Amino acid sequence: MVEDARFADADPRPLALKAEDPDDLRVISALLQDAILPASEISYDAKGRRLALLINRFRWEDADTARAEGRAFERVRSVLVISDVMKLASDGVDRDADTVLELLALGWNAGPDGTGQLALEFAGDGTLVANVECINLDLRDVTQPYLAVSGKAPSHPD
Repeated sequence: MVEDARFADADPRPLALKAEDPDDLRVISALLQDAILPASEISYDAKGRRLALLINRFRWEDADTARAEGRAFERVRSVLVISDVMKLASDGVDRDADTVLELLALGWNAGPDGTGQLALEFAGDGTLVANVECINLDLRDVTQPYLAVSGKAPSHPD
């Protein structure tokens, strides 16, 4: 019988992932859940058609192991780059330098011929919506993991 992969089986090396279809996007969305970032760490290059975010990602792939070993949970600095962005719209996302955002999920609304809208949904009902030519995301850890300041795993009460 074939067993599904578990987070505990994850490779401890830094993540370097690419999303090119809705299934890939779901994986990256799960890994980005509860990532935090200052609004000042969002950069949109309209000419280069690229949206980049420097985030503090909770290491969900290590959470079960940390819990089992009784050690602290970790975060890691990561870069999320969304390419082929044709237009970016913001709804309820304050771009003030002092604003700290919590990323909850990435959503996808397919359009014609592979185009679509990629929604970055933040806590507090804020959303960035990127009209994209195709799904083309890169997620890369850029630092060593560090102890989560709160010492706790994020939770979402019912």
